[in-house]
Amino acid sequence: MALESPTASASLSTSVESSAPRWKYEVFLSFSGTDTRRGFTYYLYNELQNREIKTFMDVDPTSLDRGEGISQSILEAIQESRFAIVVLSQNYASSSWCLDELTQIMQCMENKETILPVFYHVDPSDVRHQRGSFGAAFAAHEARFKDQKERLMKWRDALNKIGSIFGWACGSGSSE
Repeated sequence: MALESPTASASLSTSVESSAPRWKYEVFLSFSGTDTRRGFTYYLYNELQNREIKTFMDVDPTSLDRGEGISQSILEAIQESRFAIVVLSQNYASSSWCLDELTQIMQCMENKETILPVFYHVDPSDVRHQRGSFGAAFAAHEARFKDQKERLMKWRDALNKIGSIFGWACGSGSSE
């Protein structure tokens, strides 16, 4: 799996600390299942596991409550993770679940160095400014969640922030 433009400086260390471990997981994977579950994210998860990096990936697509907030178990997994890898793909912003997850990730992670975005066939500026598929998704969300303006604002803010973090670009003719 090759990712082009590696610009994230964070390192996923699996060294053993002398005190009790602070984190249950080294990595939390956030992704749109419709875009990457059976491909890119699956291979990324397996590669992390092969390197003995304990990774949380929601493997049950039926666990999603359509239109509802994220489950308590997902929230706990985010809070108990040292890093988050967010695979931003064409349909990521179409999912209110993914956007709630991203909002929690942005709130829980102590600093930007713990969040590693992967721009999977999307332009970071489209994520940051909610253009392209991200703009279309937001138009639909604004119609559907018009009475939840605070939630919509949190989603926009989270996308703006993650779109501003250096990450990996995957796509545009590169090998995955």
